[in-house]
Amino acid sequence: MGQGRQLTGPASRRALGKVERLVVKVGSGLISSPTTGLLPDRIGALAEEIAGLVKDGKEVVLVSSGAIAAGMARLGLSRRPRSIPEKQAAAAVGQCALMWHYEQAFARSGIRVAQVLLTQEDISARPRYLNARNTFLVLLGFGVLPVVNENDTVAVDEIKVGDNDNLAALVAHLIDADLLVLLTDVDGLYTGDPRREPGARPVPTVEVVSEDIQRFVWDAHGGVSVGGMSTKLEAAQKATSSGIPMVIASGREAGTLRRVLRGEPVGTYFVPRGDRLTARKRWIAFAAPPQGRLTVDAGARSALVERGKSLLPSGVVDVEGEFHAGEVVSLSEAAGKEFARGLTNYDAGELRKIRGAKTRALEEILGYKSFDEVIHRDNLVLL
Repeated sequence: MGQGRQLTGPASRRALGKVERLVVKVGSGLISSPTTGLLPDRIGALAEEIAGLVKDGKEVVLVSSGAIAAGMARLGLSRRPRSIPEKQAAAAVGQCALMWHYEQAFARSGIRVAQVLLTQEDISARPRYLNARNTFLVLLGFGVLPVVNENDTVAVDEIKVGDNDNLAALVAHLIDADLLVLLTDVDGLYTGDPRREPGARPVPTVEVVSEDIQRFVWDAHGGVSVGGMSTKLEAAQKATSSGIPMVIASGREAGTLRRVLRGEPVGTYFVPRGDRLTARKRWIAFAAPPQGRLTVDAGARSALVERGKSLLPSGVVDVEGEFHAGEVVSLSEAAGKEFARGLTNYDAGELRKIRGAKTRALEEILGYKSFDEVIHRDNLVLL
């Protein structure tokens, strides 16, 4: 596949629309050093730039890494901790320092900040997701700037988002953001690592995060960074699939955020899909990890994708995992490729009994019939 419309577009195309609310993510490498910890001057410059946007009437949520890096410096650690308890201890020590620096920096512009620490459970559990959303909206309504980080002090692998790029995309979903900006130490996506490959070219615009684009991925190998370009592409998929544009840009250049908002060709712009998913469908697609997998036949896939139908028992070929009614499951075609997610009306045991069956036979098989559909169209999202 050649480089063209599917890969990149012209650098001048920045159809952002009216941006009133945005999420800005900052990585550890921008505001900290592996040897000295947090860098107050960098944090101050970032706060000053964001404060300018707030004074212009923008609502901004800042997702910031740096707690573990700050904790490493305060604890005198020369290498990033490897065990979970050590990481949690460093995060606990460093998060206090991180928030103190942000509070001092934003106070110079008269802006109050609030700490919001999240885990995957806070996002995947629907009631907690809605509670978090309400908290964000109330804080923004009060003119407070939320500073978000993963709750590394308590998070273990089972409840971790894993990196702040993906967390930022989930927060963008959560608050119905108009734009997601990932500030990093390079000025966008390249066809290779520009620090190692002199011939690497910048990619100004990405229409679709295709396999061709994913081949460009290189990852950071810094001492304090977890997320690399691969997690930024994952974040782009989450954001743009939900109708939210995203930009990867350099956080080392002054005025980057204003230039992005003016639509200038800064960094790499990821084009959003035309139809913006509802908040509920964004949660189904990206916030709640699938608890099982349903393989469907070609006829069912065609009905779902091309005709907008619901999934019926007759189209289910196989059921994987153990899950309850009302949980999110993944839908795959026979070849194994996932193409949709949805809320199932039946649990795994029931679906194993009724897979391939006609709707009229459900009551005879189960002794009852709760729903005609396995997944109703209103609770299904095509990926």
